[in-house]
Amino acid sequence: MNRWLLVLIAGLLLVWQPARANTTCTASMTNLNFPATTGAISDATATLTVTCTTGALSLLARARVNMCVSIFSGTDGGGTLAPRRMINSFNDPLQMQLYTDAARSSIWGARGDATVPNFLPLQFDYDVLLIGGSQTITTTLYGRIPAQTALNAGTYTNRFTAAADTRIEFRYAEQLLGTPPMPASCTSGGDAGTPSSFPFTVNGSVPNTCTLTPKPVPDLAFGNVPGLITSNVDRTTDIGLICTGRTAWQIGLNNGLNASGSIRRMRNAGGQFVTYELYRNTGRTLRWGNTLGTDTQAGTGTGTAQSQTVFGRVAPQTPNVGSYSDTVTVTVTY
Repeated sequence: MNRWLLVLIAGLLLVWQPARANTTCTASMTNLNFPATTGAISDATATLTVTCTTGALSLLARARVNMCVSIFSGTDGGGTLAPRRMINSFNDPLQMQLYTDAARSSIWGARGDATVPNFLPLQFDYDVLLIGGSQTITTTLYGRIPAQTALNAGTYTNRFTAAADTRIEFRYAEQLLGTPPMPASCTSGGDAGTPSSFPFTVNGSVPNTCTLTPKPVPDLAFGNVPGLITSNVDRTTDIGLICTGRTAWQIGLNNGLNASGSIRRMRNAGGQFVTYELYRNTGRTLRWGNTLGTDTQAGTGTGTAQSQTVFGRVAPQTPNVGSYSDTVTVTVTY
C-alpha cells in the first residue's frame, strides 16, 4: 500500500516538473538601400526576421520568449545614434536615421544606450511538440535620410556587421502542460537565452549634379551708347550654380545666335550687327568659349551656391542706330 502511493506521487511530480529543452533565437536583416539624394528626404525599408526554436518537450508543451532587439551606431556611425550617419571614401558624413514605425517618429535604439534606449520589443508564444517547435516574426526597419544641404558626391555606407553593432537579448520560459508565464523582460524572469547579432549594411549615394541658379542667367546689358562707340563698353553678369560637393564642373558659352565664325555679334531688327566678346577674367584677355578644357571656366562643387562672373566688352566701332541683342547658351558639364 505504501509502496504504490510513493510511486503515484513520484509520477505526479514528474508530470509537473519544468521543461528543460533549451530555446535558441536567431535573427537576420536585409540591407537598407536608400535611393540617391541631392539633399531632399529619401526613405527606404529593410526586413528583420527573427526565429525562436525549442527542442522536443512533450505532446502538450509550450514556450514563451521575451526579447529586446537593439541597433547601435554602426561601424561607420561615429558612435552616435542621434543623428546616425553614413560616410563615403573621403569620410564625408551623410545623416540618416533608423525607426521602428512607418511614421518615422520612434528611433530604433539600443537597450542601455544613454541617448536612445528605446529598443524593439518582441514576444514569442508557440507550441512545442515531440519534434520541437518554433515561431518566426518579421518586422520592418524604416530608414530616412533627412533633408540636408552642402552634400558631397559619393557612395555612402554604414556597416552594422560587428558583434557590437546589433544585438538580440532574450529570456524564455517552457512548460510541459499549460502556458508558462511570459518572462518579465528580456533580462529577467525565466531562463537566459544566448545573445546574438544580425549583420546588415545601410547604403546611400549622392550623385554628381549641378543646377544653374537663377535660371535663366541674368542678362548682360551693355546699356545705351549715344552716337559712335569710341571706347570700350564693359559690363558684367554672373552665372550662379549649385553643385554637389567634390563634383568637378566646367561652364561653357557658345558663340550665340548671330556669330560670324567665332566672332560674337548682336543683331538689331534691321539686320545690322554690333560685335562684342565675353571673357573669363576681369582683364578681358581670356575669351570664354565652349571647348572643354580649353576656354571654359572650371571649378569644383561645394554643395552650396557658387558664382562665376562673365566679363563682357563692346569694342569701339561705328554701328547703325538701333537696339541690339544676342542669345548665348550656357552649358554646365560635370
